[in-house]
Amino acid sequence: MPVTPEKEQPSTSVDVPAKAWQGLTCWRTLDTGFVSGERFFQTWQAWLADPQRPRLLHCVALTQTPPTAPDLLSVAGNDPAMLLLAQELAGQWWGLLPGFHRFSLNQGQVVLTLCVGDTLHLLRQQQFAADAVTLSLDNAETGSLWAVKALARCCRRGARLTVHAPNGRALSDVGRNLSQCGFELETPEAATSSPAPATLEASFNPRWTLKSSRQTAMKTALPIGSCAVIGAGLAGASVAAALARRGWQVSVLDQAEAPAAGASGLPVGLVVPHISADDCALSRLSRSGVRLILQQARRLLTEGQDWAPTGVLERDIDGVHLNTQDLWHPQGAWIKPAQLVRAWLSQAGITFMGNSAVAQLRQHDGAWELLDAQARVMCRAERVVLANACGAATLLQRLLQDEPQRAPDFAGLPAMHGMRGLLSWALHDDTSKAEFPPYPVNGSGSMVPQIPVDGATAWFTGASYQPDDQPERPDQDNHRSNWQHLQPLLPDLAAALRQQFESSELKSWKNTRCVTTDRLPAVGPLEASEAPGLWICAGLGSRGLSFSVLCAELLAARWGLEPWPVEASLARSLNALRHRHA
Repeated sequence: MPVTPEKEQPSTSVDVPAKAWQGLTCWRTLDTGFVSGERFFQTWQAWLADPQRPRLLHCVALTQTPPTAPDLLSVAGNDPAMLLLAQELAGQWWGLLPGFHRFSLNQGQVVLTLCVGDTLHLLRQQQFAADAVTLSLDNAETGSLWAVKALARCCRRGARLTVHAPNGRALSDVGRNLSQCGFELETPEAATSSPAPATLEASFNPRWTLKSSRQTAMKTALPIGSCAVIGAGLAGASVAAALARRGWQVSVLDQAEAPAAGASGLPVGLVVPHISADDCALSRLSRSGVRLILQQARRLLTEGQDWAPTGVLERDIDGVHLNTQDLWHPQGAWIKPAQLVRAWLSQAGITFMGNSAVAQLRQHDGAWELLDAQARVMCRAERVVLANACGAATLLQRLLQDEPQRAPDFAGLPAMHGMRGLLSWALHDDTSKAEFPPYPVNGSGSMVPQIPVDGATAWFTGASYQPDDQPERPDQDNHRSNWQHLQPLLPDLAAALRQQFESSELKSWKNTRCVTTDRLPAVGPLEASEAPGLWICAGLGSRGLSFSVLCAELLAARWGLEPWPVEASLARSLNALRHRHA
């Protein structure tokens, strides 16, 4: 990404007074009027031009009607540097339904969270404190007392506020609302002057002690330091990558010799959102997760070899009968999870430690120690994230044996259990007479064709489901189960493959997923503290690709008091201790 020369910014840009962001690790802005993204691109340019810029630039922007991709490009005008920025964002500009949409830009160092919907509702869904705020009075609601109160809740003390009043709108009422909510106007008389000014400057400096009702218990960001992540699958590797991008030194420990040795070693998986008639939390979360994982795939993987944005056909199966209302997901893709795990773990700031089975956790001298079965210390870190699937429960049980006083902390954690699964597959050369679809098909099970495997191409179908507390079924029974699910999904193909399924000639891949009782991941702190040291990110189940980056970004955002990738009300369904008050 080119660095533009430092220059005077237009008056419409988000104000950064006296280079206030210099020396900080993160700078957070909030803009209530995204329009076509001009202020966002100007802020991005200013960040690029400053050699002392913060490591991360987080911009949250609100809009009732998102602009089109051509609208974004038109903002650049004749500025080639801004056009490059607009093109990077426009390439991800799809599926902008009401809600939060997270865009990772500039190698993950610039983050835009576009919030679509009602302004007041969107402000109330935020979970961060902004350093700089732009209030656009493009409708009557944005300057109301209720909106300003919601805006104040999103500001840290000292936050800079710029008010834009289009079409000569009077600022006197807005000025009074700002003063009532703790903002100090720099030129109070400007709010009542004639002609009405186009902008108004203020800072958030209330005379009272600030109180927060945010979900996070932390009042300040965790100081960047060392972290140990237990588990080197999709959950652990995505957490490690998210933290490393923010400057953390991360050690990733796994009992296996190489990463992705468990369920994340799946040969190929589908990235496709969950669909429901009522657009439930799972559906909305999966949409957010799909957007984030596709951004990572485009940046880190080789298209056509490690992943491909082929689109996915979703078939609505009711029992064994095919509903005619099929759904095409143009942004659907297949991904090889192990390749993504390895790409994440190869990033700067991450150390992988294989053959490192953690048997015990212990706090000592202000840090966490990770011990092996012989009680030898393998790693010391200020923070620990349990991302080792069902193995997290074993470690927590051992910790409770050593420190029973922690029992109340873990009381709300959802139960987790293993779910075995077998994937059936074969090379296309071995089934050359069968006619496969040109893209993956998902529904009751899935069929993923034309996947590169060791110089050839293969197809994969499955996977079976069986609780791990039951006697394991023979592989042939699982192959048969996969064929039975393929039959209503693609009847003609299932008929053509029946002989292969019955002849025991198919190859298989099997492992155990970790699922929670409500089928949603558990993400968050496991300590009732303002600076928790023990965290968890587990229970991703069969949706590791859809949930891994979303969960990692949510965890990292809480550590740095950054904007969250989804609405606060939606994030509650992922809270690690969500059943504490149930």
